[in-house]
Amino acid sequence: MKQKLDAITVTGTAEGGKITVTANASKVVQSVTIDDELLKDGDKEQLEELLVIAINKAMAQADNVSQSEMAAITKDMFGGMGGLF
Repeated sequence: MKQKLDAITVTGTAEGGKITVTANASKVVQSVTIDDELLKDGDKEQLEELLVIAINKAMAQADNVSQSEMAAITKDMFGGMGGLF
């Protein structure tokens, strides 16, 4: 399961894509991309807030993917016994 989640990529963006955080479904951040124009503004507080937003969005996507994958595996494991639970 972990290998499968490690191979799935999720992203979170903020400010219309000016910040993009890429992670895997195991919640490991793989990269952060910040648009040059956003850096030119020099507003450290805004940048920090936008990074938090993008990271949280990526982690939420990772949670959703992980839950979906776990549900699929559980369904496969218990296939014909679904009516018992």
